[in-house]
Amino acid sequence: MKKRSFLDTFAAIPHIVWVILFIIAPLVFVVFFAFTDTYGNFTFDNISMLSSYAHIFVLSICFALIATVICLLIGYPLAFFISQCKPSTQKVIIVLLMLPMWISLLIRTYSLMALLDNGGLLNSLFEVIGIGRVKMIGTSGAVILGMVYDFLPYMVLPIYTSISKLDPKLLEAASDLGCSNFKTITKVVLPLSAPGVVSGITMVFVPSISTFYISQKLGGGSFDLIGDTIERQFQNVSTYNVGAAISLVMMILILISVAIMNKFSDDGGEIIV
Repeated sequence: MKKRSFLDTFAAIPHIVWVILFIIAPLVFVVFFAFTDTYGNFTFDNISMLSSYAHIFVLSICFALIATVICLLIGYPLAFFISQCKPSTQKVIIVLLMLPMWISLLIRTYSLMALLDNGGLLNSLFEVIGIGRVKMIGTSGAVILGMVYDFLPYMVLPIYTSISKLDPKLLEAASDLGCSNFKTITKVVLPLSAPGVVSGITMVFVPSISTFYISQKLGGGSFDLIGDTIERQFQNVSTYNVGAAISLVMMILILISVAIMNKFSDDGGEIIV
């Protein structure tokens, strides 16, 4: 093994400091507060209180799963379509797809509120064509729509990257062997792009299950998700430790989800015949 030079070690110091300060230290603090009371004494009371928040965990997981599935159903065909376009067209579409990501999530969510509000653009259009106003803000559909709108690019980009790296000769070989376009996609493209699909699912599911701003603004306070609960607990000093316990459980759930999805992607590079 090649010995690390002093320059390599010195160059790694900023990264090590960053990891310690902004990843390891916060995790240590979360674990500490999760198993202590307001006086710093060790206790399991914070963990035992989590049973009263079970419905919030279930609702958050359901919303995140629905948003992730919708993003996958929209994102995979879109990613495949982009990969089949001319290189110049691909660049234009990718820029258009990433353009909303250059804007703050807060501004994007407020913009969506302006569209879905009772006096918003959509309801004004509905009134003009005679449908009448439709209540959208404060519904589960609005919250899921907000998740899909904000996190869809995270699904498309990794899938597009996986598909665009496929050898065109594989598609030609499948066609020469008698595969239809549908079979080529399901038997060749889909298995080989599985790592991108897993990355996209992870990148959409994780922020969806932990979001709080989208549910607050588009849900109109009607839905209490994990992120909302954690924010509320941390705003009150007396429930700070309970918030840390909820954060710890959510972190464990996310790690388990990521581990399961990575397990399913182990054989993602094999072509199913």
